[in-house]
Amino acid sequence: MQTPSKQPESSSMTHEEEEEMLHDISKLQDQVQQISLSQKLTEAKIDGVESKIKGVEAKMNGVEANINDLKIDLKTDLTNFLQEILTNGERVVKETHDANKTNVNHDFIDSNVGSKTHHIPEINMRKFDGKDPATWILQMEQFFDLNNVQNTQKVRIATLYLEPNQFVWYQ
Repeated sequence: MQTPSKQPESSSMTHEEEEEMLHDISKLQDQVQQISLSQKLTEAKIDGVESKIKGVEAKMNGVEANINDLKIDLKTDLTNFLQEILTNGERVVKETHDANKTNVNHDFIDSNVGSKTHHIPEINMRKFDGKDPATWILQMEQFFDLNNVQNTQKVRIATLYLEPNQFVWYQ
């Protein structure tokens, strides 16, 4: 049996092969350098995006804090109105609701003076749902001013225009 003969490996390259190999190595080094620069640029962009996200999150936290402050202010104002009513005598409120609208007629009885009825005109006012408290308060104040509503009556009237979730604290 004959074994195939091995050809001797040449340990030396020709000058052309050596030049070609050096050229290929140089190309690969350039490509590695470009990839490295591209990677650094991408990382810098990612850092910038992350920074912007943190900025937006900080602004959102500020907005949430402002909303919470407005809710606290509203609660405080309405609580102060309630305390004023309680110190000036108990008021009894009778109300009639239209099933489909938020129109309300109010009859007030002053327990300190006897039976005294005040008619408050019907209004079509949105109920306070926890959103945009500043505008809602301004609308209620405008209604109170236009109808010369006494301070002692404002809280009772305002509570009629609170959604159930916002009314819980009042009870």
